[in-house]
Amino acid sequence: MNNGILITGGAGFIGSHLVDILLKRTKEPIYIFDNFSTGNQRNIQHAFSSSQVQIIQGNVCDRNSIEPLFEKCHTVYHLAAAVGVKLIIEKPVATIETNVSGTETVLQLAKKYKTKVLLASTSEVYGKNTKIPFHEESDLVMGPTIRNRWSYACSKAIDEFLALAYHHEFGLPIVIVRFFNTVGPRQTGHYGMVLPRFIRQAMNEEPLTIYGDGTQTRCFGYVKEAVTAIYELMQKPSALGEIFNIGSQEQVSINQLAKLVKEVTQSSSNVEYIPYEKVYGPHFEDMKDRYPDTSKLFRFLGWRFSIKLDEIIQESFEFEKTHNSSFMGKTRPQRGGRRRRTESYAEEPDERERSIPHN
Repeated sequence: MNNGILITGGAGFIGSHLVDILLKRTKEPIYIFDNFSTGNQRNIQHAFSSSQVQIIQGNVCDRNSIEPLFEKCHTVYHLAAAVGVKLIIEKPVATIETNVSGTETVLQLAKKYKTKVLLASTSEVYGKNTKIPFHEESDLVMGPTIRNRWSYACSKAIDEFLALAYHHEFGLPIVIVRFFNTVGPRQTGHYGMVLPRFIRQAMNEEPLTIYGDGTQTRCFGYVKEAVTAIYELMQKPSALGEIFNIGSQEQVSINQLAKLVKEVTQSSSNVEYIPYEKVYGPHFEDMKDRYPDTSKLFRFLGWRFSIKLDEIIQESFEFEKTHNSSFMGKTRPQRGGRRRRTESYAEEPDERERSIPHN
């Protein structure tokens, strides 16, 4: 009987928070499928003790390893993908293959087993479009193919086209979401994510490294609101076949973000500007502004992202203080104001450990 829920990329940053909300809102079996390339055992360690959760290590492009899970599940949240600008620049082949082949495998199996699919896409698909805010029917403006920075956006756009084709041609129940700079506890800065990088640098009194001139703007949305949104969308039949922007409308420049991080952490770190080409190589292009129109999400759900960026930074900072071993025992001044509760975790294994329990 297919009474379970499958999360591909379930050990990743967003996937692990989705696991948390599913544990609160459903009693159905939850299957976490991840190859642990960018996802991490630490993110889901607190779920190991739950009989409701099973963790399977495998590659989403490997049909043989993932098909048995489709036989058990009525819903799949397809979050597995190559993520982070740094990873995309360094491994363009893996980026394209994982995103396109992985999604094709998921859709083929979903069609076979009549599985409802949430496809995680990205604000990157809007590319170099300068007409903000971006709404779901805005033009997608990509750079030239010689600049592999755009391969990620193009691969995710292909994923969307393919998912919508399965919906229209075969009636496959599909919901597509485009995440805008989702942030919060558990996010890593290893692959170019700016907020966790700033927080780590501020904690260690290192310069906060801004790529470019820092005037580029982004909207940073709270991860727990993001996973709540996608869960609620999947409960609405009217959302099938639709695309939704998922994110905050609190727009800040990267310069403002650095200032906020310094204030929250009470760090004396300086700010250091690094040209894009020194980080990502020559001919790198970035989008100047990334701002979502979320009116469609509001029409369907009746609420908008409301957690402010300084609160998100505070919670992420508290999380890092608790879970970053290099920071343990350091004395920092306490900042007044409201504190958000963070999850309690067991002792974390070394990041290189990949042993997965077999439930």
